[in-house]
Amino acid sequence: MDSNAAGKLDDRLAKCIRCGFCLDACPTFRLTGKETYSPRGRIYLTRSWRENAIELDADVIDALDTCLGCRACETACPSGVEYGAILEEARAAIEESGLRPSGQSFARRELIETLTSPTRLRIALKAGRAMRSFTGGRVPGVLTRLLTGGSSAGIGLPELDASQIAPPLPELTPSIGTREYRVGIVQGCVMRVMFAGANSATARVLQRNGCDVLAPKSAACCGALHLHTGLQREARVRARRLIAAFESILPDLDAIVVNSAGCGSALKEYRQLFENEPAWRDRAARFASKVRDISEWLHHTGIRPPTGGVKGVVAVHDACHLVHGQRIRSEPREMLRAIPGISMVELEESDTCCGSAGTYNMLQPMMASELLARKMKFIREGGATVIAAGNPGCLAWIEQGAVTQGLDLTLKHPVELLDEAYRNGETGDGSGSRHIV
Repeated sequence: MDSNAAGKLDDRLAKCIRCGFCLDACPTFRLTGKETYSPRGRIYLTRSWRENAIELDADVIDALDTCLGCRACETACPSGVEYGAILEEARAAIEESGLRPSGQSFARRELIETLTSPTRLRIALKAGRAMRSFTGGRVPGVLTRLLTGGSSAGIGLPELDASQIAPPLPELTPSIGTREYRVGIVQGCVMRVMFAGANSATARVLQRNGCDVLAPKSAACCGALHLHTGLQREARVRARRLIAAFESILPDLDAIVVNSAGCGSALKEYRQLFENEPAWRDRAARFASKVRDISEWLHHTGIRPPTGGVKGVVAVHDACHLVHGQRIRSEPREMLRAIPGISMVELEESDTCCGSAGTYNMLQPMMASELLARKMKFIREGGATVIAAGNPGCLAWIEQGAVTQGLDLTLKHPVELLDEAYRNGETGDGSGSRHIV
């Protein structure tokens, strides 16, 4: 860690006044009651290591590894502690320290590289489907132990639905009717493989709301998963490429629209990622200033009312990096309330992490499974038939929980429901509503 980064980390650590408001907000502290599994405890351990009071050892690494990075503590904190930035810097120091077993480090990096390469991810998911008949839908414990360094629980494998695979968006999707805006769109990595339908829906909704949609072919991984797991150098490499992909059209764009909460949170904090690189800091800041979540952008422009509708009892699961990272809570609900036929219910602990948290459900499967069980309990009790969430990891993980429990539940990105209402109106069903499927 260079001196500038170390100094900023120490300044951020010093802002914690140990008041404890973060404790009840922290999902891992709720589950365990352990101080070292709380934001306050993790900050104290990191600060003690930075002050040379303790070593960066297995206990410190375990405390930081078991953190979801959900940033609920930031919402609760009265002192404005930048916990997400602290976690990213501390995890980067762990990865640079060489303290992890080499096999585990290799496996973790390969996992991230697979998730962020659409080609590799498609191959891995198809291989996972073949493995189901032998493993009952779980990755063998030996692989889990390699990734986690201890846990013997198998990792759940998401299903790759061939009907969801769609080609990348065209470079230009023109507005329907009068063009009022020009926006870029970030298609993501997991999103374009497992939830390509949500990308297509996002483009169509933007079209119907007066936007030309630009999707540069060279725009690829944003580096969010690398950043959140401590692979900071790799995150910067990908961030530079993404910024460069948009730079020539950036002055003409009113916004860069994102439909993945984890990606959007990272993109908005690009300036922070390059705070010690003057050559890229301003370029990153210009890019980040135009990033908007799809729900945030539609709130800004106003949603053109759909003439069709959909029927269903819908609850919102607030993706962590949307509600805590970007402080966006009401906007997804506003999108859903614009749809005729939808009945909305609130989900208890809607803003508590489901346990997916990027790669967390693969790196910490036991804790993730406990959090998923808690989430599914509240979903079952709430009576919703549809869960809307603005992040691919949440959609896949909660869907896995529904399948495991035999719960008849539909998982959708909120923009998919709005798109469905528009399309129902255009197919002559404008006076009625169709059931969500």
